Amino acid sequence: MSSSESSYGDIHRYEPARESTAAAIAIVLLTVIEVAFVGLFVFGLLTGWSSADQTGLGSMFLGGVLSVIFIDLAFILMLYRKEFLPDVMIVKKRRRKWEDLYIKEEDMYGSGFSDEGPWESIKRAVYPYYKR
Repeated sequence: MSSSESSYGDIHRYEPARESTAAAIAIVLLTVIEVAFVGLFVFGLLTGWSSADQTGLGSMFLGGVLSVIFIDLAFILMLYRKEFLPDVMIVKKRRRKWEDLYIKEEDMYGSGFSDEGPWESIKRAVYPYYKR
């Protein structure tokens, strides 16, 4: 996708972030919810909710609270990335593929049996990089 006039490290596209107020308010509210659930989780661990009953409901409840914590954190990060980070596309260096390293364009379709003897064909079949 890189054109001839672009060099590595050039910025192709830069769109500044929208920085909406609604997203900022949502992030603040989600952060408050996050702090509440983290407090509930820590309180549950300290009071022994997971070990008090033999049914395992306390452990499942604490696991559910922990999953809500991570889902809430994911939404916070998603909103932050979408609304507050700029959209930047930078030209990167293309890595060389194995086709670029070992095969020439005229050798793209391979060679027939008539070019080399059967023993050379067996060597090439066993070790594909033999005498390139």
